[in-house]
Amino acid sequence: MKYPSEVARLIQQLDEEDKSTVFKIIDKMLTTKKFKDFFNKNVAAL
Repeated sequence: MKYPSEVARLIQQLDEEDKSTVFKIIDKMLTTKKFKDFFNKNVAAL
């Protein structure tokens, strides 16, 4: 695994379209994780 600073440097080298794609993928992954965490917490409370 690369260090965050190295990843940030590599992302900055991408063109705008590729950068946008990377950030959309990251956003999707974070949103999915938040939903799973929310779902698991609230189903466990039932």
